Amino acid sequence: MLAPLKHNIGMNRLTSEQRVAVINCLIEGCSIRSTVRMTGIAKKTVMRVLNEVGAVCADYQNEVFRNLKCERIQVDECWSFVYAKEKNVTPAIAEKNPGAGDAWLWAAVDADTKLVPCWLIGPRSPEAARDFIEDLSGRLTNRIQLTSDGLRMYVNAVDNAFGVDVDYAMLVKVYGIANDGEKRYSPAVCLGCQRHAVTGDPDPKHISTSYVERHNLSVRMTVRRFTRLTNAFSKKFESHVAAVALGYFAYNFIKIHRTLRVTPAMAAGVTTRLWEVEDLVALWEARERNAEQRAA
Repeated sequence: MLAPLKHNIGMNRLTSEQRVAVINCLIEGCSIRSTVRMTGIAKKTVMRVLNEVGAVCADYQNEVFRNLKCERIQVDECWSFVYAKEKNVTPAIAEKNPGAGDAWLWAAVDADTKLVPCWLIGPRSPEAARDFIEDLSGRLTNRIQLTSDGLRMYVNAVDNAFGVDVDYAMLVKVYGIANDGEKRYSPAVCLGCQRHAVTGDPDPKHISTSYVERHNLSVRMTVRRFTRLTNAFSKKFESHVAAVALGYFAYNFIKIHRTLRVTPAMAAGVTTRLWEVEDLVALWEARERNAEQRAA
């Protein structure tokens, strides 16, 4: 139940119930301003809630997503931007807003449990690919079959992180233009797919990026900052990172996957219970108390 409409409620006066109300709005894809209208919490306070709980979500998932027994992983990149699109970032904007420009979301999805074990937000560069794949490899215990799209940056990144201890393949899609002509916001027509084994002996039946591409749609529908053709984009890089971390915590721990009938974290054996937003707030507040005790 949302709190009564009282504006300008400060962060130091928020109760656990008010924090729950704000987080519930954010993980359901509400914008900052709509969250303010529904909860009565001041805009700056809502932003602070997002940034602080996002940090807790990122830290917790970084801690528990270790020694994962995944077998089939799909990886892909999803475009977004912070403050302005890359082509519109001037030196003045870059100086005032560090991180402005394109902000690609690199994400991995377990094809079996649908868990997102790691992600990275950064440029679409060889360095980002290297960091992302190294992070992924450090979380796994099994030899996996890995599938990516045709982005060549993955080849060196996978080789450096896994060596020969991986069955890696690329799924390269061939696109064309629709018969009625190219349209600005219409997707290109997929004419076919080419499967290329890169390392090891990948099973042709499992060379697919379907799950990670469907995951990209889920991100755009649930993390408000990824909604296209709106003004919901992030204005600060830190807020963008926090929103993604919160979105993934909700995806992995709170929201039941419709096919699995459990959360991805439960399917992967990371947790044995269904989390609620109240549990996330309790985790956040416990970490606040620990920080206060260490500072005392």
